Amino acid sequence: MSGAQERPLRADAARNRAKLLDTATQVFTAHGVGVPTEEIARAAGVGVGTLFRHFPTKEALLEAVMVRRLEAIAAQAAQLPAESAPAEAFFDCFRLVVEQSAGKNEFAQALAAAGVDAHAALQESSSTIRARLAELLTGAQRAGAVRPELGLPEVIALLVGTTTAMEHLGKDAAGRERVFAVVLDGLRPR
Repeated sequence: MSGAQERPLRADAARNRAKLLDTATQVFTAHGVGVPTEEIARAAGVGVGTLFRHFPTKEALLEAVMVRRLEAIAAQAAQLPAESAPAEAFFDCFRLVVEQSAGKNEFAQALAAAGVDAHAALQESSSTIRARLAELLTGAQRAGAVRPELGLPEVIALLVGTTTAMEHLGKDAAGRERVFAVVLDGLRPR
């Protein structure tokens, strides 16, 4: 930018943008990223022109959905230490990240196929989540609730693996809970 400030959205435009992001998140998560933008506009109750004013390409919409998701995870994770003990906060954050990451790989692959570097777009939110997770891990380890030899890289690897496992289980809620039980138990010291 050349120093010009972006004007804030009018209230109705901000509502439309939020509604489009909410709808796109629901539709992409439920039906995959192949859903046409016209269908998302229709489901949000706006015209396709309104969608394209906010998101000039489908990739811009996908990127905005992913950024918003990570920002929501970061905000929720920031609240956890105030709401519960260190061990509970860590395990709640682990579960939150896994549950909110559904479909993230599909989004990232679609963006990569279109030549968009999803990692660059998500770097700030991802860094915030990593920092929060590191703090929660340290607190849970100090409380004796998580294996002391585990570092953040291992916890992130477990998050990625658990998220992938959950995607394979689909809507099998009982199976998902069994996987959570095994993984969370494995994080606890012996």
